[in-house]
Amino acid sequence: MQQFKHVFLSTISLGLLIISCNKSTDSDSSEESGNWVKRSAFEGYARTEAVSLVIGDTAYIGTGYDGTNRLNDFWKYDPTTNQWTQRASLPGVARSSAVGFGTSTKGYIGTGYDGVNKLKDFWEYNPSTNQWTQKANFAGSARYEAVGFAINNLGYISTGYDGNNLKDLWQYNPSTDTWVQKSSISGDKRSSAVAFVYNNKAYLTTGINNGTYLNDFWSYDPTTDSWTEKRHISNYSSSDYDDDYSDIVRTNAVAFVVGDHAYLTLGDNGSYIKKTWQYNFDADTWERKTPYERSERTGAVAFAVKDRGFITTGRNSTYYFDNMDELKPNETYEDED
Repeated sequence: MQQFKHVFLSTISLGLLIISCNKSTDSDSSEESGNWVKRSAFEGYARTEAVSLVIGDTAYIGTGYDGTNRLNDFWKYDPTTNQWTQRASLPGVARSSAVGFGTSTKGYIGTGYDGVNKLKDFWEYNPSTNQWTQKANFAGSARYEAVGFAINNLGYISTGYDGNNLKDLWQYNPSTDTWVQKSSISGDKRSSAVAFVYNNKAYLTTGINNGTYLNDFWSYDPTTDSWTEKRHISNYSSSDYDDDYSDIVRTNAVAFVVGDHAYLTLGDNGSYIKKTWQYNFDADTWERKTPYERSERTGAVAFAVKDRGFITTGRNSTYYFDNMDELKPNETYEDED
């Protein structure tokens, strides 16, 4: 049974909860494209600001904040059996707003916030032994709300907040346990952004800086250590391709890649969002998909494993969540599945 943790209830949050039970009334037919299907609920405490990572064909979720405590537990999800299994807890201090990424054989968690301190410790998880090993501290400043990703078994951490929003990029080499600073994003500093990887390039967008929700979008090529600006994620140009881009901009969203498309959903931009967008890498354009079918929320996690995309955890002003859903991007919307 799905479990929720109460935060507080206000007239506004009650309205959000009621709205979340109904499908969007947007007449755009593309919002019938894609179907969200319930999967086995996350077995740990309901939480927000956790990390997710994938090692091989297995997904993992850990850390986060349950509204009272920061957490260091760690869980494995098998998409074939739709089952969760608890694994060894992260030995470091319990935290939220950390980053996680996986290579083909190991997983990594670092940075974050323990409720008092910004963190820069860095840990490696070995799934074959179910053991953690502390590695060289992250070489950038202690921070939280950063992004992490891996390309060709090298890890990367970028952006975040250390008392100042950031735009630096650091590469981690597991074979030498060393960090090297790479080229910073050419765009704005930010925290609470999203990053995803496709064809050995990273894509970074959304987030917030100076109280402004950002609309720039960047691609990073590690072979040339260079950033390329993509089209903005708002109605920015004089062309009509982006006329409908009114609600892509947000913070604390989630994103994942399935097949040849990326998917962006959830987060907030002054109110909680569940509008879902599909990114076409070849055309550099976005298209609406069926909105997330459960309660809108912020601070969730997403992962793609075996070319399947999943979302779980997060919070809104009323609840912390543990339900999990899979997006079937090529199916038509169906209610109550």
